[in-house]
Amino acid sequence: MENRYCVIMCGGVGSRFWPFSKKSVPKQFLDFFGTGRSLLQMSYDRIADIIPVRNILAVTNELYAPLVKEQLPDLADDQILLEPDRRNTAPCIAWAAYHIRAVNPNAAMLVIPSDHLVLKEEAFRECALRGFEFLKHTPQALLTMGIKPHRPETGYGYIQVSKEVEDECIVKVKTFTEKPNAELAKVFVKSGEFFWNSGIFLWSANAIIDAFHDHCPDIAMRFDKGLGKFGTAGEIPFIEKEFPACPNISVDYAIMEKNPNVYVQCVDIGWSDLGSWGAYYENSPKGENHNVTRNCRTVLSGCEGNLFAAKQEKLIVASGLKDYIIADNDDILLICPLAEEQKIKQYVNEVKANFGDRYL
Repeated sequence: MENRYCVIMCGGVGSRFWPFSKKSVPKQFLDFFGTGRSLLQMSYDRIADIIPVRNILAVTNELYAPLVKEQLPDLADDQILLEPDRRNTAPCIAWAAYHIRAVNPNAAMLVIPSDHLVLKEEAFRECALRGFEFLKHTPQALLTMGIKPHRPETGYGYIQVSKEVEDECIVKVKTFTEKPNAELAKVFVKSGEFFWNSGIFLWSANAIIDAFHDHCPDIAMRFDKGLGKFGTAGEIPFIEKEFPACPNISVDYAIMEKNPNVYVQCVDIGWSDLGSWGAYYENSPKGENHNVTRNCRTVLSGCEGNLFAAKQEKLIVASGLKDYIIADNDDILLICPLAEEQKIKQYVNEVKANFGDRYL
């Protein structure tokens, strides 16, 4: 157990959940399901029984350091890695791997996003433990948890395997395609040979660092300069200098699409990336006429399939709405068809252009 580590990535902004998710308090720090725990805290709780607390790292940026410390008080300051700049998941994971390897050369890392939903938490823990065992016998493997797709989603990576795959088995990946277009996604789903990449990874620190040397030397060579500094007082000054110069690239594009040692663990863990209001609607209990309410009271007439979200038990009265998002937060009211939720990022950009950062 002492060789098990977990890296929680919690530096994102979550703009598709605007106006609830803002730059000052992104979605991973919010309690979306009324449990009294934020998505970040739920992610921490999910792994706390299988990873020693001392071996849990949170990677975020300086803006969110106070929120991480407040919500995860069990973590010491040196367990919170503060990125000096947002450079996507590849540099984030590389830094965590170099840091962990300096502390424990035999470490295996579970890498999880802070803002995903996992409904079957015990199944998740069992899958993670099987993954750690698998790495003991296949040390160069890069393992990802794969989810059976139920729609042609273009925002996920697709992992190709053989058709004869049973739940919870671990198999070598034939191909890895990050974010295909809509037509290709339809072909993938119809074939029955593909799983979604959940963004939950397991690998040894050595294996992922080797993969960076093979496929993304720009990052590896930059971090190699600090080999004697990781785990020492010199690590932070080194990172502040070198990290912003790393390429802005995801680990999926940098490593997973290219590496020949990628494996997938086919899992059923009740997973959703909660990437949008639509995903939140899908994963929330439905009330009368399939309406979903979050932290609000409603008086509704002829309303069906809507999502009503507000702060501080606001009363919402509505008539004749079908399949809409109504999200009220402080001085912002969003009214948008669920079918057009992909435009929310565009709206955020327009708000910034017209009003600056006041509403962001």
